[in-house]
This record gives sequence, C-alpha cells and structure tokens, in this order.
Amino acid sequence: MAARGMCEGRVVIVTGGGRGLGRAHALAFAAEGAKVVVNDLGVALDGAPGEGSAAGSPARRVVEEIRAAGGDAVAHGGDIATEEGAASLIATALDAYGRLDTLVNNAGFLRDRMLVNLGEDDWDAVMRVHLKGHFLPLRQAAAHWRAEAKAGRAVAARVVNTTSGAGLLGSVGQGNYAAAKAGIVGLTLVAAAETGRYGVHVNAVAPAARTRMTEQAFADLAGVPEDVSPLVVWLGSAASAGVTGRVFEAEAGRITVMEGWRPGPTADKGARWTPAEAGETALKLLGEAEPPGAVYGV
Repeated sequence: MAARGMCEGRVVIVTGGGRGLGRAHALAFAAEGAKVVVNDLGVALDGAPGEGSAAGSPARRVVEEIRAAGGDAVAHGGDIATEEGAASLIATALDAYGRLDTLVNNAGFLRDRMLVNLGEDDWDAVMRVHLKGHFLPLRQAAAHWRAEAKAGRAVAARVVNTTSGAGLLGSVGQGNYAAAKAGIVGLTLVAAAETGRYGVHVNAVAPAARTRMTEQAFADLAGVPEDVSPLVVWLGSAASAGVTGRVFEAEAGRITVMEGWRPGPTADKGARWTPAEAGETALKLLGEAEPPGAVYGV
C-alpha cells in the first residue's frame, strides 16, 4: 500500500465488491489509501443463493486481501436491495470508521432472455438488484450527507453508479438488464441535481470488461476489471471536484464521455399537425438527424 494515496482518509463502500469489477474497485481504492466496506451477498450469476456471509464469502476474501496488503477493510453481507440491508450498509461504514465519503453502486446479476421468453420473475429480479439496489443505498447515503451538511460539517461526498452500454444503446436478449441500466442513468442525473447542494457529486460509469457476467455474451472484450477501476477511484475521490451528473464508458485503455439525449433537428408548425403532415415532417427530421448507435447483438 502507498503511504499516501488519492483517497487517503476516505471511507468507501463498494457494493457487489466480492468479485469482478467490484473486487477490482475495492482493491484499487484500498491501494490509494481508502478504508473500504466491501459488500457482497455472495449470490450466483443469476442471483441464486450462494456463499452468503460465511467466513469464506467473496466479501470476506476481498477484505482479507486488502488487509494482507496493509490496508483497512470490513465486510458487509447484507442485501442492499432491501431497506434494512441498505441502512445496515451505511451503518457499517459509520460504526467501523465514523464517516462515509464515497459510495460505489456496483452489485448486480443477469437473467438474459429474449423479450418474448422473458418471465416476470426474471424482469423483477434484475430490476430489483440493479435499480432498487442503486436507489436504496444512494438514498441512505444521501440522507447521511444531507444531515452532515445541515450540521455545518464540510461534505465532499462521491457516488459512482454502474450503468452499461446495454442501458445506453440496448442489447439483444437483455431487455430487463438494459432497462434497469437505463434507469440508473436517469437516477444518476436526478441525484446529481438534488444532492449537489449538500456537497455530493454523482456520476455513472459504463464498464466494458471480462467478468463472469460478460464472458459468455461478450467473449471478445479486451479489457479486464482492473482497467476500469482507475476512473472509478478518481471519480470517488476529492480530486474529481466539479464533475457531476456525467456518464463515462471505460474499456481497456479507453475512456469516453457518453453524451445522452439532447434536442436534435426540430420543426414547429405553430399549429396542430395532421397525421400525414406529422409523418412527413418526422421523416424529414430523421433524414437530418444523427443515426442511433447500433444495439449490441444486432
């Protein structure tokens, strides 16, 4: 561990921190001097029950790695997609270290199906872990930071949410996952606007890396989780002051600022269109517009 790092003195929570991207983020934050709360429920790739909070759980193994390297970390094995689990996650950081500076929302799993084969349970489960699993810890952390700000204590808090190219462009066979990840972008924009007054910056990263979630569907990915973590660490540090409400894509050695919906070609008749006029105008505007990015898998 470096004697002084970018995150020296900061307390960082990483959800889904036991494997893949989350593990890489937790280790990278610790290497930069942060004290880390590693959350992981220990479930299988599809969310089925796994190792849980047992002594050999993924979260505890990462904590042991951090401690072996000279860092400081604690494990949390609760379900952050529940009110109780999200509250206990924030409480774990405060009880262990007396403060919270950064929340990295990363937990998730996949239940891929083509739309006509996608069951309601598969839809609900993916929405729950990705979207609700971002919302509940974010709300709990934001409430804490608001209280700190109102008490007159300086806050330089950071939230890094995890979206996906699937949520930005769509991905065949991943309607539930794509919808959840698109929702995370919307949540990021709102949270950034609402919590900035309390000293909180909220951004999102769309990572592309070889993990157990991507190795089957996207075998040609060049990057590994450790390639994404440097950007996440910077966004989670005080060095990212002034950067909020933005979405980045990170893969291998490439970082891209993703530009979302904004007004393109427009026409205003000044009165109500007929259906035929509306169609003719829409086709004209589409001819002037930038074509959308290709949906993954097409």
